[in-house]
Amino acid sequence: MRVLRRGDVGPTVAEVREMLAGFGLLPTNPPPNGSVEMFDELVEHAVRTFQQQRGLITDGVVGPATYRAMRDATYQLGARPLAYLVSAPVSGDDVTALQERLLELGYDAGRPNGVFASQTEGALRNFQRDYGLTVDGICGAETIRALRQLSPRARGGSPVLLREQERVRKAGPRLRGKRIVVDPGHGGADGGVSVAGIREADLMWDLARRLEGRMVATGMQALLSRGRDQCPSDADRAQFANEVGADLFLSLHSDGNSSAHAQGVASFHFGTATGNTSTIGETLAGFVQRELVVRTGLRDCRSHPKTWDPLRLTRCPAIRLEIGYLTNAEDRSRLSDPSFRDVVAEGIVVAVKRLYLLGENDQPTGTFTFADVLRHELAKAE
Repeated sequence: MRVLRRGDVGPTVAEVREMLAGFGLLPTNPPPNGSVEMFDELVEHAVRTFQQQRGLITDGVVGPATYRAMRDATYQLGARPLAYLVSAPVSGDDVTALQERLLELGYDAGRPNGVFASQTEGALRNFQRDYGLTVDGICGAETIRALRQLSPRARGGSPVLLREQERVRKAGPRLRGKRIVVDPGHGGADGGVSVAGIREADLMWDLARRLEGRMVATGMQALLSRGRDQCPSDADRAQFANEVGADLFLSLHSDGNSSAHAQGVASFHFGTATGNTSTIGETLAGFVQRELVVRTGLRDCRSHPKTWDPLRLTRCPAIRLEIGYLTNAEDRSRLSDPSFRDVVAEGIVVAVKRLYLLGENDQPTGTFTFADVLRHELAKAE
């Protein structure tokens, strides 16, 4: 679909208006002295509200991600049969509701991200088998009735939280063998934010290579999600991480703003307004955020939950970093300095180490050096 913004007209705008009205964000009656096919100020405000509620970029523009989220929000559990389609996985709020219900009942449906993938199908088949239903992996009328009749085994707490924490605990404190996908944002013809001849894609590629080198030195397997002149889609980047069995996914970006005063570093992890979250992703985002703020002096723009595709579609914990604003002269100058990018790379490696230490043999934020990490790895190897 084409991107829709204020001033656009057409049947797709009418569809967007109808969905927004269904969500209670627009009046259901026709606009006074206007057209149901007009993208006006009221629609833009409603789109911004919807984006904020769903953890999307709040720009008032209906692009592919916002349109998909709107379509997903129209589905309620039981309104359609759900099944795993390899070529085009089904997504929607009904899938999220199914995943949450299975998790409540003790079945590992994975992160409740609204995508009916193989893990959700496996959990559904196990549920059907345990309760004497037809084991077909399809959530139809019979399965819906059973899900609604049963009370969950436990409420309060988070099965996803416990499972993610257990995986990290079992992985052990050593970095050796951990498989990390490093995702430099944009690439190729897509330079991302570009100011004064400085391109976000080039800076993040260089940072990714510096990070890759340090990770390899600790024994980690560092895999880049793209080549220097490539720009995979967000979904393809997430799929790459899933295919290689990544333990963590780190997406690197810098930011831009219409105001030259905007500056600082922010981190993002998967999370929704209803409380679904990648708890290990949230923990890692917090570690990286604090390390970079202390080490670089960049303004702290904090960590935030989002539903962006690289965070939502990866099976492993994933974070996205927005390191500085290229539209801010001070941030741009610092990012352009290779030694500054070395400091950032070291801070990220230390934050990953903190994650796997689980609080043991740790040191105060900003004091754990890359040399400390190497010594710790060597000591564990002996």
